[in-house]
Amino acid sequence: MAWSEQHKQRSREKILTTAAGLFARQGFDNVSIDQVMQAAGMTRGAFYAHFSSKTGLYAEAILHAANGSGDDFLPESNATAEQREAFIRAYLSETHCQGGSIHCPLAFLVSDMAHQDEGVRSTWSQVFQGLVKRMAKGEAGTPEEQQAALRSVVMMIGGVAVARALGDQALASEVLEACRSDLLKAAVADS
Repeated sequence: MAWSEQHKQRSREKILTTAAGLFARQGFDNVSIDQVMQAAGMTRGAFYAHFSSKTGLYAEAILHAANGSGDDFLPESNATAEQREAFIRAYLSETHCQGGSIHCPLAFLVSDMAHQDEGVRSTWSQVFQGLVKRMAKGEAGTPEEQQAALRSVVMMIGGVAVARALGDQALASEVLEACRSDLLKAAVADS
């Protein structure tokens, strides 16, 4: 008996959610298809019903992670100053840095991207560009607003990536606070 389309979609979502979390915590090279499927409570054979390769799964997991945090986490392009500030605070928080419920593929996988194929890097780049667009003040932003959005996104991603890499929790907290403080000052100045 064949599975319903709803069952197939739920299975695919479960694989993507599981893979996104594992990749964010361990990186591409340290996660196997078997580990993903075991953590998702499925067999390796079920993997090939949904994906043709681990690399294909990785690219889709990046988009899934970015979209999964979307409406609850990312500001819309037309967000208010308060919404942008709340986003900056949440992104540059210890909860996010420690990989709570949010695993931003931009910060969590930044060091992994240089070693990936063009398809995966292109997907990561799309997510990056999407965040820059959302941080900019609308579609028709000036070149200065585009540059400000790029600086903000790079500082956010870099702040989380560096804080996650540090072995000193106090220093990691200091890095997050410094980035958060500078970005919030810039957000107030731009308002």
